[in-house]
Amino acid sequence: MISYKPLQKLLIDREIKKLELLKMTGISSATLAKLNTNEYVSLEIIDKICSALDCQPGDLLEHIPDKK
Repeated sequence: MISYKPLQKLLIDREIKKLELLKMTGISSATLAKLNTNEYVSLEIIDKICSALDCQPGDLLEHIPDKK
């Protein structure tokens, strides 16, 4: 599973509201909802966020292994 909790933490640390992120990146609110629920988003979206926040993909997401 992929978790976007690091993105949430980054936004909090930088005091960036989600609406500001939408404006900075041009992503849709539907895409933001996917990020909030750990659903798949394309690398294009990750690239837009990384460019806007001047960070690396590893700063936005983490892999959580299955517990099987």
